[in-house]
Amino acid sequence: MENASNSSAFHSTLSEGEDLIFGTLYSLFGVVSLFGNSLLLLVAYRKRAILKPAEFFIVNLAISDVGMTVILFPLATPSFFAHRWLFNHAMCTFYAFCGVLFGLCSLTSLTALSTVCCMKVCYPTYGNKFSPTYAAALLACVWAYAFIFAVAPLVDWGSYGPEPYGTACCIKWKASTREAKFYIMALFVFCYIIPCVLIIISYSLILWTVKVSRRAVKQHMSPQSKTNSVHSLIVKLSVSVCIGFLAAWTPYAIVAMWAAFGDVRQVPVLAFALSSVFAKSSATYNPLVYLLFKPNFQKFISKDLSLLQAICAVFCCSRPRLITLRSFHTRNGRASVKISTPFAEHRGSCRNCSDTFECFRNYPRCYRLPPKADTRSKTSPLAILADGRACRPSLKRTMQVMVLVTRKKTGMGTVNVAGDVLPSSIVKDLM
Repeated sequence: MENASNSSAFHSTLSEGEDLIFGTLYSLFGVVSLFGNSLLLLVAYRKRAILKPAEFFIVNLAISDVGMTVILFPLATPSFFAHRWLFNHAMCTFYAFCGVLFGLCSLTSLTALSTVCCMKVCYPTYGNKFSPTYAAALLACVWAYAFIFAVAPLVDWGSYGPEPYGTACCIKWKASTREAKFYIMALFVFCYIIPCVLIIISYSLILWTVKVSRRAVKQHMSPQSKTNSVHSLIVKLSVSVCIGFLAAWTPYAIVAMWAAFGDVRQVPVLAFALSSVFAKSSATYNPLVYLLFKPNFQKFISKDLSLLQAICAVFCCSRPRLITLRSFHTRNGRASVKISTPFAEHRGSCRNCSDTFECFRNYPRCYRLPPKADTRSKTSPLAILADGRACRPSLKRTMQVMVLVTRKKTGMGTVNVAGDVLPSSIVKDLM
């Protein structure tokens, strides 16, 4: 790989201590962003069958943030630690292009999402007509919009180059030609001012609609905790998105305009580095907002965590020796089912699932329960086939489910669950 350290533009103008701090921040942001956005994409994949059109933009936001994380952070982080840009000029141009592309895609996705949410909440007559086809078309427009501004410096409408602090690359904010000044002004207006205005107006209308709705509910009926909770979540989501957008992109926009239309030598080098850090922090902030304030996303996360607990109990604590499901009758005549499974309450670093039955419901379909029951038992087995069918004609409608947990040394634990006879869908989930 060609080394560009001979060029003074690629030497860091920050102190070694400052480079160390920024390198550490970039490392932290990279780990958090990759984990948060990957989790967001996993949840979206799990609920892909019921994904709403507006949530397509959340998925697109996560994709652009992942792209920014896996391409930009591995290049900038070691350069900070090395106190210079470690790569050649072509990689500098590639870094700057990807930074503009994914940054504008993320920013435009937030703008489109806020507009769609405003239509659905404030103007449901039009918002309910927003179909997945419209969402896909709008997503294509988002990427085309970002691509146009990202490719413009490659065709001499603006230009890419090293940042003033030397360890990263972006647009050359010091415009030397009329075309470059026009590009920077267009970038400021169409990629910051207009999105900022649309986001603030959209979420302001949403907050106003929520306030009016809450007032109407209080006038006609007593306040209900569920309604208040929904309103509170909408308010928190709206405020968080607005604050996150302004905090991430306003410092960068101010510094860029200062450098473009003022004297770039008067702009502190540290200001460029700090504004870049704020812009990159959006990749970590966006997934946290939607994972915390989207109830349907939280539901899938809780199921995944239960499954992770179950897998941890199997592979970290002990492997199951035998899993059987047998039916028997209690003294009061009700039918019961006994399940032998490795999930048991124990004393150790690996905690037991709080709801074992829920763990079985969400267990992967590739995990097969043994088709043969314990033949030494005096009770007749309840047959569970590999295709998910289960039959026991003598079972009554109401039953008590008792889960018996067997381990080698720690003894036995029991969990009692009362409910209706398992429907076929739950039986299939058991498999």
